[in-house]
Amino acid sequence: MLSPFRLRGILLSALLVLAGCSTKKTIEAPAKSPAEVKSQITRLMPTKVSNKSAWATDIYTALRTQEIEPSNANICAVIAVTEQESTFNADSPVPGLPKIAWGEIERRAAKVHVPLFMVRTALLIKSPNGKSYNERLDTVRSEKELSAIFDDFIDIVPMGQTLFGNLNPVHTGGPMQVSIAFAEANAKGYPYPIDGSIRREVFSRRGGIWFGTRHLLGYPANYSQPLYRFADFNAGWYASRNAAFQAAVTRASGMKLALDGDLIIYGSDQPSSTELAVRTLAKQLNISDRAIRRALEKGDTPEFEKTDLWKDLFTLADKTAGKRLPREILPGIKLESPKITRNLTTAWFAQRVDSRYQACMARQ
Repeated sequence: MLSPFRLRGILLSALLVLAGCSTKKTIEAPAKSPAEVKSQITRLMPTKVSNKSAWATDIYTALRTQEIEPSNANICAVIAVTEQESTFNADSPVPGLPKIAWGEIERRAAKVHVPLFMVRTALLIKSPNGKSYNERLDTVRSEKELSAIFDDFIDIVPMGQTLFGNLNPVHTGGPMQVSIAFAEANAKGYPYPIDGSIRREVFSRRGGIWFGTRHLLGYPANYSQPLYRFADFNAGWYASRNAAFQAAVTRASGMKLALDGDLIIYGSDQPSSTELAVRTLAKQLNISDRAIRRALEKGDTPEFEKTDLWKDLFTLADKTAGKRLPREILPGIKLESPKITRNLTTAWFAQRVDSRYQACMARQ
């Protein structure tokens, strides 16, 4: 039996240990000043980046105004995507862009049944900078420049409205190659004065970084590693999570699905291949077609993985597979763009960005 003095000593030691643990949990590191965060960003950038201080200011502003923690991981994620998409060039040249531009014009002309010779004749007129549209298209170097040409053409040339309406065919731009449509739909909270249009802001360094950061880090995702967020940046929010769901549906139903992350046909009431495959499991899952649709419509939100469909489908698929299936996989999407001349995929993009991310994290 322990003596009273011995017992009191043991209890006192235990209380001191617990008190020490409690104190450690309540200590928080002091917030870094703006100058310290910008210095941190500068240190994490690749050595060859020009004008680091300006890039650091834009990245800092994007993180601060969107209330995203300026951790090394978040900073390196933005740096990695920017390096992959533009090597930190806000107006990077695109090889063969004149040919791409003329191809788009010819495609649009054929779509609206306008003879190509009429289009070329219209493009002979002088544009606001004194050169004809033909001349400007023949020497265009960057997407920013090409977007400006099409804006002029649509506004000034009568045939511009017929060919392009209000739809500028340049869909992405800026140092992070963010979607113009995404930027226009997510402009709330944009901290800078808008220079003419959100489209023009996307092509600036500050706007490209702000909207790119919003697309990359502006949504909650329960991923085990940044690799899947990088895939989402290319394929759309939650594409990696949804592709895992599609793989589980394939396992449970035996119906092979494209692992593209698109669970429904957006803008249509017609069921997608994924929806039809899930319906074949309705009895096993004890769920109605209507409930399936309601759950799948949450596929672009974090709430989807909280639905009964998500939980019950994975329970069934895990049982069928005899193991726990992954809840995240790289989407199987081939990248399609006139600028792409190789056989590239979303997985390739994500892995390339991830390698740059790892190099950035090593620089800390």
